[in-house]
Amino acid sequence: MMDIASKYDPASVEDKWYDYWLKQGYFHSVPDQREPYCIVIPPPNVTGVLHMGHMLNNTIQDILVRRARMLGKNACWVPGTDHASIATEAKVVAKLKETGIDKSTLTREEFMTHAWEWKTKHGGIILEQLKKLGASCDWERTCFTMDDSLYNSVIDVFVDLYHKGLIYRGIRMVNWDSKALTAVSDEEVIYKEVHSKLYYVRYRVEGTDDEWITIATTRPETILGDTAICVHPEDERYAHLRGKRILVPLIHRSIPVIFDEYVDRDFGTGALKVTPAHDINDYNLGLKYKLEVIDTFNPDGTMSPLAQLFIGEDRFIVRKKITKELEKHGHLVKIEDYTNKVGYSERTDAVIEPRISVQWFMKMKDLSKPALELVENDTIEFHPSKYKNMYRHWMENVTDWCISRQLWWGHRIPAYYLPGGDFVVAHSKEEALVLANAKIKDPDLKLTQEDLRQDEDVLDTWFSSWLWPISVFDGIRHPDNPDIKYYYPTNDLVTAPEIIFFWVARMIMAGWEYRKAIPFKNVYFTGIVRDRQGRKMSKSLGNSPEPLELINRYGADAVRVGMLLCSPAGNDLLYDDALIEQGRNFSNKLWNALRLVKGWDIDANLSQPEINKVSIHWFETIFNASLKNINSLTEEYRLSEALMAVYKLAWDDFCSWFLEMIKPGYQQPIDPDTFESVITFFEHLIQILHPFMPFITEEIWHLLRERKTGETIQLTAQPEPKDFDLTLIEKFGFAELVIMAIRSVRKEKNIPQREPMRLFIRKNNNEVVDPTFDGLVCKLCNITELEYVTESIAGSIPFVVGSTEFFIPLTGKIDVTEELRKMEEELNYTRGFLKKVDQKLNNASFVNNAPQQVVDIERKKQSDAISRIHVLEEQISKLKC
Repeated sequence: MMDIASKYDPASVEDKWYDYWLKQGYFHSVPDQREPYCIVIPPPNVTGVLHMGHMLNNTIQDILVRRARMLGKNACWVPGTDHASIATEAKVVAKLKETGIDKSTLTREEFMTHAWEWKTKHGGIILEQLKKLGASCDWERTCFTMDDSLYNSVIDVFVDLYHKGLIYRGIRMVNWDSKALTAVSDEEVIYKEVHSKLYYVRYRVEGTDDEWITIATTRPETILGDTAICVHPEDERYAHLRGKRILVPLIHRSIPVIFDEYVDRDFGTGALKVTPAHDINDYNLGLKYKLEVIDTFNPDGTMSPLAQLFIGEDRFIVRKKITKELEKHGHLVKIEDYTNKVGYSERTDAVIEPRISVQWFMKMKDLSKPALELVENDTIEFHPSKYKNMYRHWMENVTDWCISRQLWWGHRIPAYYLPGGDFVVAHSKEEALVLANAKIKDPDLKLTQEDLRQDEDVLDTWFSSWLWPISVFDGIRHPDNPDIKYYYPTNDLVTAPEIIFFWVARMIMAGWEYRKAIPFKNVYFTGIVRDRQGRKMSKSLGNSPEPLELINRYGADAVRVGMLLCSPAGNDLLYDDALIEQGRNFSNKLWNALRLVKGWDIDANLSQPEINKVSIHWFETIFNASLKNINSLTEEYRLSEALMAVYKLAWDDFCSWFLEMIKPGYQQPIDPDTFESVITFFEHLIQILHPFMPFITEEIWHLLRERKTGETIQLTAQPEPKDFDLTLIEKFGFAELVIMAIRSVRKEKNIPQREPMRLFIRKNNNEVVDPTFDGLVCKLCNITELEYVTESIAGSIPFVVGSTEFFIPLTGKIDVTEELRKMEEELNYTRGFLKKVDQKLNNASFVNNAPQQVVDIERKKQSDAISRIHVLEEQISKLKC
C-alpha cells in the first residue's frame, strides 16, 4: 500500500492545496476565445468578518465557479469589499474616541487619513478568511468601492444623471438616523412591531376656561412642535371649532384648527395633532395648509432650543418627563397599551426620526420601468421565482431615492457652491470653476477655486454598489474596454432576498441605463441561517458559531457540505453542528475508500471475473443516471438536492455497494481490468464532487494516479453522462432487496457471515428467471448453492421480495410461531399498502389528470402488492399445516 495517512487531516491538506492553487494562478482569468463565466461577489463591508451567512453565500458561488471552470468555461469570480459609509465611519469614530480624539476636532482631511489607516489595517480580513473556505476568486482583480477607478466611476455617473435631470437637490422629509447622524433611504428602514402606549392629551380651546379638545398620540415628546389640530370636515363632534384656535399644552402656543379628510375619525378621538417637522403625513398637511414648521429635535435626537422645554435632553427621556408634566398640569386624560410599527435604522438599530432636511435625491420612476420588465419576462431569472412578487411590488411603488449621507467617509458629492448659494455639478474643482464662471452674469467678476465650496455630504453606499458589475471592469469610464465587453453581462448573482431592493433592483437599473444590457442572467437567493429554535444567527444573541473555528475543527469541505445539505434556494437553513459532522464523516468515508482501493495488490495475470464485469456495468449505469440527474438539478439551481444526489452516489452506490461487489477476497489480489475501472470511477466521482469539496477531491485525485507537476483536478473536464439502461438499475434494486433480506436472516438467526448457506428461489406469475446478479448475491451473502425451484422447501426460512419466494434451509429447528408472526405482520402491512394504492386508482380525478407515467407506476404497485399478498397467504397456509 502506498503511503496514505490512516486519518484524513483537513488542516494540512487545505493549506497545501490552496497555496498551490494560488501559486499556479488557476483562479486568474483574462479574456480569450472560450465562453466566459463570470460572477461578481456581493462585496462584504470592509468592516466585516466572516459570519455564517457569508459561508453559505460564498460556498454557493464557489460551487458555480468551479463547475464552470470544469465545463471548459473561462471562469472569473471577482472579489472585493464595500466601503460601507455608516458602519466604517462609526468604527473609525469609536477608535478615535478610545485614543481621546473627538471627530469634531478634526478637519475632513485629518479624519480621512485616520479612516484610510483603519481600512488598510482591517479592510482585508474577510477576504483572507474566504480563502480558508476555499473560495476560488481571481484575487488579482480584487476591488474596493473607493479604489480610484471605482470612485471616479461613481462621480461620472452622478454628474451624468444630474445633467439628465434624474438627480436633484431639495428640501424633503427624510428618515434620520440620530445615532449615525445621517439620512437613510426608505429601504434602510426596518419596521418592527412594538408594544407602545397611546397617550390621550387634552388641549384647551383659546379664549375659554373649560373647553377642551382631546387628541391621542404615541409620541407626547413631539407636542412641543405642534402647529395645528386637524379634524375631519364631516365630524360633527368638532364642527363648532371652525375658526377657533387651540393652545399647545405647557407652552401655550396658539395654533389653528384645520379640517381635512385625511383624518381617520375612528382612531383615538378623531382629532389629530399636527407636527410638520416630525411626521411625514403631518409634513404634507403642513405644506397643504402653509403651517409653521418647528423642529424641536437636534440631529442627535435631543431636544432643540425651539422645543422651549427639556432642551438638550434625549427624546425618550423627555417622553417620560413630559408625561408627568402633562399629568401635573391636568392635560393627561389616560394612557392605553397600544401595538404599532416603529421604524429602525437598518445600520445602527436606532429609532428613525422623520426630519426635514436638504438632501440629494434620484428620480426612480423612469429607471424602474425597464428593470421591472426584464424580471417579469424572465430575461433575468430569479431562483426561486417566488421573489418576483416581492420585486414587482417594490418596483411598482418605488419612490425617489435619497442618495446623500451626512458623513465624510465615502464618495463626496461633486457639487460646488458659489458664494451666492448657487451651485454647479462637475467631475472636478477645475471643471466646476469653468462652469461657475459661466454662470456669473457680471463680466468683471472672476471666481477662483478658493471661492468654491464642495458639498460636505457623501453618497449613499448603495450608489456605488449599484454600479458594481460594471465598475469592477471599469465599464463606466471605458465602456468599450476588453474586460467589460468579454465578461459583461455576468452569469449568476448569489445574494440574500433582504437586499433585493437595495442592490439587485438598482444594479438592473444601472445595467440598462449604462449598457442597455442586463447585469446578470440569474439571481440565486439564499435563505437566512437560523439556529435550531428558528432564530436568526447573530453575535448579539450568542447563537452563531465562529466560522473559522468550525473550519479548524472539521475542515472547510465538511463545513461547505454541512451548510449546503439542508439549504434549498430561498429557504432558511436550520443550522446544527450535526450537519457539519455529517460533512466530516463524508470526508472520512471518501478517505477510507481511497485507502481500501490503494491497498489492493494487482495481479497482471488475473483475468476479470464475470461478477466484476456485471458489477462494473451496473455502476457505470447508476453513475450515468445519477450524473444526468445531478446536472439537471445544478442547472435548475437546486444545489442542495444536487449535492445530496452526489452524496448518495458516493456513499451508497460507490462505497457501500460497488467496492463491496468487486472487492477481492481477504489477502487476495485484484485483476488489472477491474482495478482500472475502479480508479476511473473514483476519478469521475471526485470530479463531480470537486465543486462542493475542493480540497479532499484534489488530494484524492493526486493520490489515485501519478500526476505531472502543475496538474489539478479543477482544470479537468467534468464527466458527461452517457446512455444508460434503466432495466439494469431495476434488476440490481431487486438483488439489493434480496441481499438485505438474507443479511437480516443471518442477523436474526445469529448465523455468522463465514458460515455458508444455500438459497432456493421460486418465481411466481410466470416471471422470467434473470440470473444477472445471482453471482453477486452468492458472493456478498456467502451462498454456496443457488437453485430455482417450483415448490416450497420444507424446513427452511422463507421470505418474499416482490412476488418471488426465497427459501434458506436451516439445520436447526424452525420457530414456526415466530415465522408466522413475521409473515402475518408483513401481510397486514401489504394489505394496508394495497388499500391506499386502490384508493388512489379509484379516484377518477387522479387517473385522468396525473401524468400517464405516474398512473402506470401506481398500477405496477397494485399488481406487485396483489402478487405479494397471494404468495404470503400461501406461505402462511403451508406453515400452519
